[in-house]
Amino acid sequence: MTDAVVWHDVECGGYGADLPVWRELAEAVRGSILDLGAGTGRVSLDLAAAGHDVTALDRDPALLAELGRRAAERGLEVATVPADARGPTALRDRFALVIAPMQLVQIMGGPAGRAALLATVSASLAPGGAFAAAIADLDDAVPPEDVQAPLPDVGERGGWVYSSLPLDVRREPGGVAVEWLRQVVSPAGELAEERHTQRLDSLAPELLEAEAAAHGLRPERRIEVGQTSAYIGSMVVVCRR
Repeated sequence: MTDAVVWHDVECGGYGADLPVWRELAEAVRGSILDLGAGTGRVSLDLAAAGHDVTALDRDPALLAELGRRAAERGLEVATVPADARGPTALRDRFALVIAPMQLVQIMGGPAGRAALLATVSASLAPGGAFAAAIADLDDAVPPEDVQAPLPDVGERGGWVYSSLPLDVRREPGGVAVEWLRQVVSPAGELAEERHTQRLDSLAPELLEAEAAAHGLRPERRIEVGQTSAYIGSMVVVCRR
């Protein structure tokens, strides 16, 4: 298991507040589904276990390899496509539903990156198909100065202990930067650590809907996902081709 897989699981794998939304949308379309930024399969495996035809796309082949291993272990079938959603892909099918969970659209690198992703979405949707993307209000991501420090996300693999602690959420032009302290403790007790930073673009539902409309995706509705003790809430914007 690679470091990329472990950190993805530690920092993202425990989130489940949005799963009822993706299940509801999948049940409504009753057709093939494309999961963008699928990672190790947090959403893809859940939908496949419910009997849906799922294709998982991610730019990291190591994450998709782990997704495939987990699918096989559970007797599930999930097609995988290693590609960046902002560029040409090997997708040949048209999908009834394309989803972008966990603020994927906010790490695309601004309007140009989102435009490239939306072009992929439009080309990948069957006529009448739906696109659903989760976006977060970044004002909620910046904690008050007197808020209690969060607990780290922790995972263990083969005697190695992995810990990811949010250190800072700071405003930057056009968004925020989130910084984590990643620590690894070996079975012998040796400690290694590094800092990891992810930038998220500010993105209001109205702006995403306008950008989607420019690619032939008609805004249809919004679904709110409440915050949890460990994760901020989000708004799922649903558009129709």
